[in-house]
Amino acid sequence: MSINTTIKSIQDIMRKDVGVDGDAQRISQLVWMMFLKIYDDLEVQREMMEDNYKSVIPKKYRWSQWAGNEEGITGDELMNFVNNELFPTLKELPLSTKNPRTRVLRSVFEDAYNYMKSGTLMRQVINKINAIDFNRKDDRHLFGDIYEKILKDLQSAGNAGEYYTPRAVTQFMTEMVDPQLGEKVLDPACGTGGFLASIIDHVESNYVKTTKDRTKLQSMITGYDKKPLPHMLCITNMILHGIEVPTNVLRDNALARPLRDYKPSDRVDVVLTNPPFGGVEEDGIENNFPAPVRTRETADLFLVLITHILKEGGRGAVVLPDGTLFGEGVKTKIKQEFLEGCNLHTIVRLPKSVFAPYTSIKTNLLFFTKGEPTKEIWYYEHPYPEGMKAYSKTKPMSIKEFDAEKAWWKKRKESERAWKVSIKEIQEANYNLDFKNPNTVEEDLGDPEELLKKYQALMKEVSQSRDELKAELVSALER
Repeated sequence: MSINTTIKSIQDIMRKDVGVDGDAQRISQLVWMMFLKIYDDLEVQREMMEDNYKSVIPKKYRWSQWAGNEEGITGDELMNFVNNELFPTLKELPLSTKNPRTRVLRSVFEDAYNYMKSGTLMRQVINKINAIDFNRKDDRHLFGDIYEKILKDLQSAGNAGEYYTPRAVTQFMTEMVDPQLGEKVLDPACGTGGFLASIIDHVESNYVKTTKDRTKLQSMITGYDKKPLPHMLCITNMILHGIEVPTNVLRDNALARPLRDYKPSDRVDVVLTNPPFGGVEEDGIENNFPAPVRTRETADLFLVLITHILKEGGRGAVVLPDGTLFGEGVKTKIKQEFLEGCNLHTIVRLPKSVFAPYTSIKTNLLFFTKGEPTKEIWYYEHPYPEGMKAYSKTKPMSIKEFDAEKAWWKKRKESERAWKVSIKEIQEANYNLDFKNPNTVEEDLGDPEELLKKYQALMKEVSQSRDELKAELVSALER
């Protein structure tokens, strides 16, 4: 049975439960159950490999004890156990400085809920989940498919804008920024961990050679997200990507900390992120930022934060909408300070529908280095693949599409897709970064008078054909 079929069958079971209302709750229910199963599978593996390994979860509350047996508790007994024993225990695990796993588990379950009311239906869901063994290498890779399926379902539930960046985009941005082993890497709006997972894969593939290297990789990653569901998915994602104790992936709003409170030790080497755009922060958040750049628009505040938190010489890439590029007012001041403090060397302009179906807003990938002012910006206009007019859930963007940008990256020259703009031109445009491609050759549609004549002749032919067909039909009916 395919993983999509398995997840669909689980959600079909949940639809029968009167306590689960809508896709968002079904996904949330699935995620906390899947988390406990994955966590327990990995603990079983550690127990086999480490003589003194001890779980921070009391034995009675580990998945393998209460859920692992197909003939285990069900009905009212199961509901009573989950609601009155399991959740209170996980939410109140005693914190330990010696074992940071307790903090990770508590943060995951702090705002998690059991929506199901039927213990019988929950047992059916548990048995479906138990069919996946995350200690088997093949099954562990299935989480990637499960993760993608959940993200697609989140899109359908209307939440994709908060959580989802196409894998091709995260991979391309990561490759171009090229995080190195041992660098501090941050995604201040990490959602379900797409960028962080891409960074881990990149560093592991290119730089990890020894056990010591792997240990160093464990401490590189930092991420923040303020909502419980993406945070739980992100923690699960990190665990399955080999970050055994992702204590630096926090459920928190990175914008809630005053900018002046960041110390030199908080600065990072690399930032990769897709901050929520179109969103507005709660009252008071803007007061954490200097007066000239105060705004409640989320994407703008993240751009200020990123500029501030990068070390001198640090590198970054961020996804931003067209509105940030051409926006005025406070946006102008933010862009001015950004260009004075960072070398914004490249903007890749993406077409519409990259984030389909939740939005058709055009987006841009900004690549920059902190510590030197911008002198010129190279633009690259990313086209749709040949024969395609829009992306969709069934036809998303692929990493292969970025081969042209990769080939151009180190040997830049102007072309029908690439052009550069000087800082003088940008200043004269009042820091409007929305520069259109000057090398696009507009299609010659022909002389309007000639086109009109051709259209009229064509319509005359259509009319004659219609009259002839009508005459033939009448003749046939009269025989």
